[in-house]
Amino acid sequence: MTTAETKAGTPLFDGPEWTFELMGKARDVIEEIALNDLGLDIYPNQIEIISAEQMLDAYSCAGMPLMYQHWSFGKHFVRDETLYRTGRQGLAYEIVINSNPCISYNMEENTMAMQTLVMAHAAFGHNHFFKNNYLFKQWTDADGIHDYLAFAKNYIAACEERYGIDAVEEVLDAAHALQAQGVFRYGRPPKPTMEEQQAMQRVREGYESSQSVLDLWTDATLGRRPEEDPAYDAGRSSRQKAMNLPQENILYFLEKHSPVLQAWQKEILRIVRSHAQYLYPQKQTKVMNEGCATFVHYYIISKLHDEGRITQGAFMEMMHSHTNVVLQPEYDDPRYSGINPYALGFAMMQDIRRICENPTEEDRDWFPDFAGNPDWRGVLRDAWENYRDESFIQQFLSPNLIRKFKLFTLVDDEEQPNLVVGQIHNRAGYKAIRRDLAHSYDIAYLEPDIQVTDADLKGDRELILTHTVRDGIHLNEDDKEEVLKHLRQLWGYDVSMTAVDAKPS
Repeated sequence: MTTAETKAGTPLFDGPEWTFELMGKARDVIEEIALNDLGLDIYPNQIEIISAEQMLDAYSCAGMPLMYQHWSFGKHFVRDETLYRTGRQGLAYEIVINSNPCISYNMEENTMAMQTLVMAHAAFGHNHFFKNNYLFKQWTDADGIHDYLAFAKNYIAACEERYGIDAVEEVLDAAHALQAQGVFRYGRPPKPTMEEQQAMQRVREGYESSQSVLDLWTDATLGRRPEEDPAYDAGRSSRQKAMNLPQENILYFLEKHSPVLQAWQKEILRIVRSHAQYLYPQKQTKVMNEGCATFVHYYIISKLHDEGRITQGAFMEMMHSHTNVVLQPEYDDPRYSGINPYALGFAMMQDIRRICENPTEEDRDWFPDFAGNPDWRGVLRDAWENYRDESFIQQFLSPNLIRKFKLFTLVDDEEQPNLVVGQIHNRAGYKAIRRDLAHSYDIAYLEPDIQVTDADLKGDRELILTHTVRDGIHLNEDDKEEVLKHLRQLWGYDVSMTAVDAKPS
């Protein structure tokens, strides 16, 4: 594009103040680039404006503006507010919900330039990733999340009114403490039977009609006969088979088999684990999700600037924010807190485009499948759809970026007096660094593998857990006792945990 053509473009706005009309114009132009140039596939957009305090409130509730109240969310709010007011943390400019339609919450204190940047980032970048990445398609229900959140908020409020705030908080505290162990990691959640679905529906309708929830979700309503209860099965193997043990989702097991929980308490467990399951794909795609959104907003604002649709001042404001987001502090910088997922994700996606457009011989050697491919947009869309952080890094991290980020590996052997530099920048080192970095994003290694392995419901009712130890990393004793305390509360009987070493892969 020539300078004359660039100057011929009419800026969308020329001041800091935003209006809904200006935001509509900006959204339309962004949509044109996102859909027709980048080829993004998005949910319909719904953009809402909320205050800074509302943004902080929603941010403290794991990014869910419509959420039940709980003291832990308030604790997070106080923390985030304190950090923001003392200048130690930038305020979230936006929140976007993985839903259909995709709802983006923009902060009313944003300038028009920031509203434009945020729309490109959230309403199109995150939106595309949510709709197309395989983890979100397999594990989340974008069509039903808002209705479910509304139900959860109203249900818990009704339980507080009926059973008392303290009784509800007691269950929520325990469930929140265990929510990391309330997801299905390796298999799809079992689908409820028709009888269970009908019974759960009656439970959920109960709070609206002031019916007794206690009478709604019983063995009778679920169509079970006493002799069909797992407690009637004899022998450990048969009882394990009856209860589908081992079970990785502890909250699910407690919901189905706890001898002491009442129906309304089980429904609260279901709410907490459903929320945890909904957020689980985001934990596995932080680098990719933020990288995708950052790449999209950078491409769009750069194109708008090239076309003369935004002023030089607005572009500089956007680039200032962008630069802050993708900053990767050095290891000895006070701001360093590990690898910035925005920085790594954006750099990898820029690098993929470079490898497609201007590959070096090294790139052709490492990435023969797409080096020199003129369709860099298609390569990126394929990556966004079919990978998670671990596999994305393993597949696409280039020697060029390893050098740029100055990555190397350290061997920290407790039997050795010193740290040892294990891998440097050579061919073998690049492969090992990439493998080790990818490994650090593997959720299986980041979170403890604790499973229910036995529960004798017709005997002493002791709940037995097994922790699979990986790389010699045992649970902290204080954390272990805290987990067991909450488990005993929800189970009602003794709970024990044993540790076993993981089998060599």
